[in-house]
Order: sequence, then C-alpha cells, then structure tokens
Amino acid sequence: MELQVKRTDFFDNSTIGELSVNGQFECYTLEDKVRPVKIKGETAIPAGRYEVIINYSQRFDRLLPLLLSVPNFEGVRIHPGNTAADTEGCILVGVTKEQEFIGQSRVAFEQLFAKLKPASETEKIFIEIA
Repeated sequence: MELQVKRTDFFDNSTIGELSVNGQFECYTLEDKVRPVKIKGETAIPAGRYEVIINYSQRFDRLLPLLLSVPNFEGVRIHPGNTAADTEGCILVGVTKEQEFIGQSRVAFEQLFAKLKPASETEKIFIEIA
C-alpha cells in the first residue's frame, strides 16, 4: 500500500497537506512547521519515503501506525489531533481543514485505520512525504 502526503499550506506553527491512499485522496494532514533545523517537538519530519507498521502505542493505549527510520526522530505516528499542539512531530489526519487546524480528526483516523490495519497483515505500507 502506498500513502502520500503532499504538503500544501505552510503556516507559522504548522503545515497542512493532503493524504492519498494508492493515489486516491483520503483526508487532510497537519504536521508541525517545516524547518531547516529540527526543534524537538516542533518540526515536521523530513520529506522522504518511510515504511509504516501498525504496532501498540503505550502513550495512546491502542494500535497506531508508526513510521520507521525517520532521521533524527523517534515514535512518529499517524493519529487524531487538530492543531500543532497535538503533533509533537507526528502526522495528524482530519476531514476538514482551516488555517492551522484540521477537523473531524477521529472520523478521518478511523476511516484511514480501517484501510491500513488489514493491509498491514498482507503487504508492506509505505508513506511518501513531499
């Protein structure tokens, strides 16, 4: 399965993008601000292609997607949230978008996870961040 995040809107505190699954638009994303130098908990992950696995998150007490081998980052996940304050370097998903905000995040996450979980049992999942 191939996921792609196309970053489209750049703000003072966050970056909004569009997530597609196998070439089809799925939802909006919100990440921290893209910065040339990483600031812990306040910087979007570097553009690139990463493998995604599904594993247990102790912090969220549930299964979540985890991006592997992100340079200078650990524990980058895809999860619900609405603003840069919720990200800490992770990728948030939502149905709606506004300036520095995505809405209906839990709905978007559950719809996406319903595709990722079964796929993870039969194939590799990759995400490309552009």
